[in-house]
Amino acid sequence: MKALLPIPIVAGVAALLLLSGCGVAGSEADESNLVSVTTIRVHAAGPVSLRGDHGGLSWSRGVALVQSAPGVYSWSTSKLKARTQFKPLLGDRTWSRGPNFAVDPGATVEIWPRFQSDAGRVQRIDDWWSSSLQNSRPIWIYTPPSYDEQGSERFPVVYMHDGQNLFDASYSFNGVTWQVQDALDHGAFDGSIREAIVVGIGNTSGRIWEYTPSDGGYGGGGAGPYLDFVVSELKPQIDNLYRTSADRQDTAIAGSSLGGLVSACAGIWHPDVFGLVGELSPSTWWDNTMIIGMVQGTAQSAVRPARVYVDSGDAGSQDGSPGDDWVDTQNLAQAYRDAGRITVQHVVGHGDTHTESAWARRLPGALRFLLGPRAAMP
Repeated sequence: MKALLPIPIVAGVAALLLLSGCGVAGSEADESNLVSVTTIRVHAAGPVSLRGDHGGLSWSRGVALVQSAPGVYSWSTSKLKARTQFKPLLGDRTWSRGPNFAVDPGATVEIWPRFQSDAGRVQRIDDWWSSSLQNSRPIWIYTPPSYDEQGSERFPVVYMHDGQNLFDASYSFNGVTWQVQDALDHGAFDGSIREAIVVGIGNTSGRIWEYTPSDGGYGGGGAGPYLDFVVSELKPQIDNLYRTSADRQDTAIAGSSLGGLVSACAGIWHPDVFGLVGELSPSTWWDNTMIIGMVQGTAQSAVRPARVYVDSGDAGSQDGSPGDDWVDTQNLAQAYRDAGRITVQHVVGHGDTHTESAWARRLPGALRFLLGPRAAMP
């Protein structure tokens, strides 16, 4: 005998199945109809308008933005269906400087455009005193093109050694500089390098002692106290005086030769402070390449630099090591890779010697790698 469900129950099951099916279809339909909202937030003195190529924007006439907070103007749309390039204008007359910005559908971008200048400024401060080292030195400070205009923006900081050689030929070794201002101004102009503050730390008569981790047969060994000065004295004062970002991913240290060596030491001893490390032609040969062993020893460290740039030339010599010590420096780059969890870029400047002019040529690439490009690049 067949067991049959009463007809009303069968009908009820069918109805439930039908309703269940309708519910799924309705849910899918609802999800497909969700609106994706794109938002652009512009930090500027205002009033601000936008021009662009999609989503109700055009390049011929601006759309006025609404002030959403003091110094912040916003625009939102659900019409954006493709990646869109745009540019803010002041009063729909003055275009922002540099390349276009870009936004993807459904994204929110926050930008700090500049309208006034493409050039940063350099200030020299003499006799910067260190109570721990009991000496003084000049400090050069570069502020980027947006610094004066964008009063609420905080900037990455690059601490660089041998400050005399960075900006002003009248102070530099052999009258040749690294052309740091030119590199960063041009990076701001084309968007290839994030705008950053540079602190050029002048060297002293104790340069060898301050820039080296051991005696090494040359009377070195003061890198620890020197870096303590940078971390515990100089950096807090810079953070207090300037609008800096304290994030280690926004804090770089860089130098060349012995300055590259002490930068490597900073990444080993203070990775919680310096997440970005630049070593141009570092003196890897120092004390039987002890810096390679120091880097290898960080393999079990909980915190390591996030990004390390290492380079050299392959011509001439460095303190008796042929080809700008490129073989040792190549091994140093490999030690960083082997340590793990560090993004490494190793560059060999073919035909480059151990000179300021060679470092000036390679510096823009180093900064592009360490700092990255401007936000919202097309």
